[in-house]
Amino acid sequence: MNPSSADIKDMLEAVSSLGLEFGVDLFVGREPSEPDDCVTIFDTGGYPPQLTMTQGEDFYSPSVQIRVRNNSYLTGYNLISDIVTALHGQAQETWNGVLYSVIKAVSDPALLDWDDNQRARFIVNFNLKRR
Repeated sequence: MNPSSADIKDMLEAVSSLGLEFGVDLFVGREPSEPDDCVTIFDTGGYPPQLTMTQGEDFYSPSVQIRVRNNSYLTGYNLISDIVTALHGQAQETWNGVLYSVIKAVSDPALLDWDDNQRARFIVNFNLKRR
């Protein structure tokens, strides 16, 4: 099973209105110094798997954090808001052989900080249910 961040990356890349491309302005696990405007997805743990009586039918509850970095505060905020709209409430979808029962934003987008190059960085967290 892929890390959740890899599947979320594929979901975001599939939303054409976001215009994100993996390795160009969409990254997993590590935010590069360039480009200035980018999206990075991090695996952030989550809750323990739900045990079932049938081995192999466990439900996992990971979480991810999505960070948007942008030279423009408003453009960055709008992009992270569009990401929330694209992911929040997605349910019963299979990505890379994994069924996502539900994807839920657990926070509003928030300004994390301004990096050393004065680029705004926003974050939002999602809880996932998958098996």
